[in-house]
Amino acid sequence: MQACAPYAAMLLVQFAYGGSNILMKIALEKGLNQIVFVVYRHVIAVILLGPFAYVIERKQRPLLSLSVIIKIFLLSSLGTTIHLNVYYAGLAYTSPTVASALSNVIPSLTFIMAVLLGMEKVKTESPRGWAKMLGTAICISGSLVFTFWKGGYLFKSFENRALINIYSTKGSAGEYRHAKENWIKGSALILTSHFAWSAWLVLQAVVHKVYPARLSLNTLICFFASIQSSFLALFFARTPAIWKLDWNVQLLTIIYSGAVISALGYYLQTWCISHKGPVFVAMFSPLLVVIVGLFSAFAFAERLHLGR
Repeated sequence: MQACAPYAAMLLVQFAYGGSNILMKIALEKGLNQIVFVVYRHVIAVILLGPFAYVIERKQRPLLSLSVIIKIFLLSSLGTTIHLNVYYAGLAYTSPTVASALSNVIPSLTFIMAVLLGMEKVKTESPRGWAKMLGTAICISGSLVFTFWKGGYLFKSFENRALINIYSTKGSAGEYRHAKENWIKGSALILTSHFAWSAWLVLQAVVHKVYPARLSLNTLICFFASIQSSFLALFFARTPAIWKLDWNVQLLTIIYSGAVISALGYYLQTWCISHKGPVFVAMFSPLLVVIVGLFSAFAFAERLHLGR
């Protein structure tokens, strides 16, 4: 039973990320500012994780040295501030399905980084080693296909009309589209964010060795993320009105992402990385496209096709 726990944890995390992708797409179309979202989301996570970290890890938490603080600050910059702000900027220009499909590049990028840092070994004389290299090439090639090529439709959407209308216009083929659509720009931003996320997974394995208190580590990551994004807000989110929240889907998205993703999801990923390594966690990323693709076909009337 214990051997299955990491697999169950990562399945739960991917379903949670699928829900976050869908909610965030709706919230962005309704006008939620992504920097404001990142700040609020991680403030909620700090409030939820902080008390547990203080009580549970009070006697086992290592002292924070300057080098550890710098590593955690860098960790927060890569996995939260850079990854999330760039990812959601890209999501505004494309669909949740494409954004999720591009996550297929994460296992490849994570694997390459882990090999370069000596955390993974590749034996070119063994079939397993060749399988790893072939899988890496396929994942990267597939992401490039999604970015630059649009093929024919695999099948029509399950619904003729969107159950949840998040797009402002309707294309000639019947699919719903939004006015800011720019697939190349959106895909480039999302791929950049996935590079930062892959680096976050690898660096987290390094940081966990010197600071093994997982609850405290994730609390500090979320704390630094809220500070870093607040600094960005001084330049890109200075209008007071965009910080105001009402009882709507934007508030739901912030609470869900803060509690389920930043608090629970980050902790589960850290736990899995400490037990199975960063490549194991990255392997589950392709599941996200299945979850989001099926939901989008039902709810948003998206037509699934080859390429972007």
